[in-house]
Amino acid sequence: MSDLFSILSEDEIERLDRFLLDRIDEGTDTDRKDEGVLDITELDGFFTAIVSGPVVIPPSKWLPAVWGDFEPVWESTNEFKAILSLMMRHMNSIAAILMEQPEEFEPIFLEKKVDEKTYTIVDEWCEGYWRGVTLAADEWHLNDKEMVAMLSPILAFTSESQWRAHDYSDHEVEIIQKAIAPNVQKIHAFWLAQRSQDAPLTKMVYRREPRVGRNDPCPCGSGKKYKKCCLH
Repeated sequence: MSDLFSILSEDEIERLDRFLLDRIDEGTDTDRKDEGVLDITELDGFFTAIVSGPVVIPPSKWLPAVWGDFEPVWESTNEFKAILSLMMRHMNSIAAILMEQPEEFEPIFLEKKVDEKTYTIVDEWCEGYWRGVTLAADEWHLNDKEMVAMLSPILAFTSESQWRAHDYSDHEVEIIQKAIAPNVQKIHAFWLAQRSQDAPLTKMVYRREPRVGRNDPCPCGSGKKYKKCCLH
């Protein structure tokens, strides 16, 4: 893992995405268990929160959150190193763009085409971001009005808010989605300026209800598994 700073190629992104999607066998019992990070878009949100937050989160803390209750069984040490290298490179790339060219930051959102219209899907990215926030929730000032306002468009697409954004019109949803990237930039800049200060303890916020598992039937009603339908 000598090169941990080069941007992932499209093939490498696809490799990492496929690994995350398929790392839990379809017959595995996942009921009431944490499946960890589902795919590359959730990982992108997760890493964005980690590199944007008030404290440094070491791999020893964030990697278990990626696996959830299903740490992979590795075929070899080299396989583990290869996947970890892809993750580290992607995280470092996000950190670099937010530090050096924040205006160029673009989250990896999903898209879905329905009746010739393309919709942006941000739910998994936002769930990933929130997963990253909860790794250091006590330091994030989650009761501070300014922080709540900056996190608001992200939380609107998570189970923590019961996906409140989906109660709005398509036009309103688009407006909230477009606020995500600028607010991520603001959050990163906020903590960049604040990291040397002590943060007050805040209340941890927990998921209110389970999300759809990668191998569960897709909630859109297609009859396909979630990871082969709206998740991918």
